[in-house]
Amino acid sequence: MIKVCSFLPAVTQMLYDMGLQEHLHGVTFECPAIALLEKKVVVRCVLEGKDYTSQEIDTLFSESKRSGKSLYYVEEEVLEEIAPDIIFTQDVCDVCQIDTECTAAAVAHLEKQPLLISITPNSLNDVFENALTIATALGRADVGHRYITSLNQRIGHVVDTIHLGKAPIKRISLLEWINPIFNCGHWIPDQIRYAGGEDTLSNPDGDSVVIKWEKIVDYNPEVLVIAPCGFTIDRTMEELHLLTEKPDWNKLAAVRSNEVYVVDFDLFTQSSASTLVSGIEVLAALLHPANIELPEQLSQKVKRLPMSEALLK
Repeated sequence: MIKVCSFLPAVTQMLYDMGLQEHLHGVTFECPAIALLEKKVVVRCVLEGKDYTSQEIDTLFSESKRSGKSLYYVEEEVLEEIAPDIIFTQDVCDVCQIDTECTAAAVAHLEKQPLLISITPNSLNDVFENALTIATALGRADVGHRYITSLNQRIGHVVDTIHLGKAPIKRISLLEWINPIFNCGHWIPDQIRYAGGEDTLSNPDGDSVVIKWEKIVDYNPEVLVIAPCGFTIDRTMEELHLLTEKPDWNKLAAVRSNEVYVVDFDLFTQSSASTLVSGIEVLAALLHPANIELPEQLSQKVKRLPMSEALLK
């Protein structure tokens, strides 16, 4: 049987989604909980267990990038013991996960040289193609095709429901980081489009970038979604004051209509096909509640901000 290691949570999630987890032997410290219980952790980060602010995290990774030193490292003895045939890695973001270059350096001294497959999507279609790449590498292309078909059916249901309901396109802004503020990029604009929204501050098929608060104020989104990369709702709420205390916060259309939401990161910045489709379903329910109902199993991954006291007076 082909043995693999997954050096990014998205691949780990898709292996479990497709029922191919028997091939999986090594994961990263950030992989889904079930994988951490069942598989050996191979990739670690020097920031594990630390409680840094958004600004501190951004500074640490920026300094790491400038110095050329990765904050991620591989437990080489564990990797040697597993002796994988394939390692799935990535080159989308060297901030979020270990990249192919660091992985190649870590495996250079292994007796058995694994095949490195970089999973590096830019668009939602790329993510779906990645799922097929993973399944095909394990000799199970049939499983990959069935997986993609089922997810496309879910997207089709959302799109058809919005179209039949003649729901208007909503002006939305989705933020991938709070301090500094980052817009959304890569596949997230695709998610927004399928959900019946438009985010003209986004960067489709490319990296998210720092944007000035004044741009958001001028854009004046009808719906504001805050989903910092790697942050759960509770973690985001700890720093939300960095946004709510900004000038003109209470003037935003989204704030005035009580349409500001904090959402778990994995629905957007974790590029596993199933979680991104769940993200589309959540966005559609937030943008068009009269047409799309929020799936009950996803309700705990969304928090609507309470109406500002200033607006209640």
